[in-house]
Amino acid sequence: MVPLDRFLGRLTRGRFVALNMREIPSLMITTTGRQSGLPRRNPLVYAPDGDAFVVIGSNWGQRHHPAWSGNLLANPDATITLKGVDIPVRARLVAGEERARLEAKLRGIYPGYAQYERTAGGRHLRIFRLERV
Repeated sequence: MVPLDRFLGRLTRGRFVALNMREIPSLMITTTGRQSGLPRRNPLVYAPDGDAFVVIGSNWGQRHHPAWSGNLLANPDATITLKGVDIPVRARLVAGEERARLEAKLRGIYPGYAQYERTAGGRHLRIFRLERV
């Protein structure tokens, strides 16, 4: 689904991604590649949190973190595209009680995240709060 989402997101300027077919809130994030310095676009499920957006680096339950999450750790400035509108954001990795609260929000949108945590080989899924700048 990720290659299809990237294609549809680019074609429609983020107004449509395949995840939306299942009525799951989704956005396109553009990060800066930590090694290449090039823009990298990825479709993500998100949860709204006030004026911010919450995303999780599930990588579909694989044993390694998704590249976009490493990119945000190296450079937290990114852009999201939501319904065709580009929004500059700064990512913040969340921890503690805030992480637990936001993880519950994400699981409410997509319960599969609970399974991903189990199948990721003990990998702690990274959760980011994307705050508008």
